[in-house]
Amino acid sequence: MASYNHLSFCYVALVLVLFSFISPSMTSGRKLSALVQPQNPVLKYHRGPLLNGNVTVNIIWYGKFSTSQRSVLVDFLHSLTSLSTPAPPHSVSSWWKTTGGYRGGPRSLVVGNQILDKSCSLGKSLTTRKLIALAAKASGVKKYSNRNAVNVVMTASDVAVDGFCMSRCGTHGSTRGEKKGMRLVYGWVGNPMTQCPGQCAWPFHQPIYGPQNPPLVSPNGDVGVDGMVMNLATVLAGTVTNPFDNGYFQGSVDAPLEAVSACTGIFGEGAYPGYPGKVRVDKVTGASYNTIGVNRRKYLVPAMWDPRTSTCKAPA
Repeated sequence: MASYNHLSFCYVALVLVLFSFISPSMTSGRKLSALVQPQNPVLKYHRGPLLNGNVTVNIIWYGKFSTSQRSVLVDFLHSLTSLSTPAPPHSVSSWWKTTGGYRGGPRSLVVGNQILDKSCSLGKSLTTRKLIALAAKASGVKKYSNRNAVNVVMTASDVAVDGFCMSRCGTHGSTRGEKKGMRLVYGWVGNPMTQCPGQCAWPFHQPIYGPQNPPLVSPNGDVGVDGMVMNLATVLAGTVTNPFDNGYFQGSVDAPLEAVSACTGIFGEGAYPGYPGKVRVDKVTGASYNTIGVNRRKYLVPAMWDPRTSTCKAPA
């Protein structure tokens, strides 16, 4: 079988002019970048299939996650699809609706299988091959299928993954089965709290380099999990708009800028290197956010490239 990974930008938090790492794809995982990208990137459509319509997100929780941590992330996934039309302003679903401007129209996400692997059945050091094996388990089928599904591996804070922190905070890709038409679409996001919060949880943690501005207060009281939300948003947007390496992206196929990674470091109006932009602040907790999801949860999500305007669109 052949395996395809996509290089998407990690939610790096080092938004600096002088420190930029662009790593070559290691089979193509998300890359760390320390630069706010140009204001008007252009993502070209490369004529490949996208994930359209109703997309199922299957999850395997690898390592120890508390019930509250899982709730924050699952609520975020539920928040991506609004039952009301139009989507409420400042909502997570309103942000996600930007993907509807890409070829194929509106996309809705539903949560499918959830598997707990607290004992870390494949060990606490994962290669890309092991991530794919876990994603296949999350899919719930013995053989890869061409169903409209993304199979996501969420790794706990004490699990090491090849390239984690050094070159990526999350990744997505696809693997072909031996039979024609069979594919596994997968994603991975790690909890950076104990390994690299300054890289993968900025702006909720100070960066390891550059301007040491005070970090923002995380909206759900968990810097690692709120960092995972930002990276999950990046991975999912890249997955549905460039699932097989021939969808929407800019640059090299081995190191593409995708729907959100083209807008790295931008969370609100006026963003510049080291400053995420103007975002909302909860008057009671002091937490920073730019969208509201189900159960009135607050989230900070990154800007997404809007194909209608060819600009990076952050929640207003």
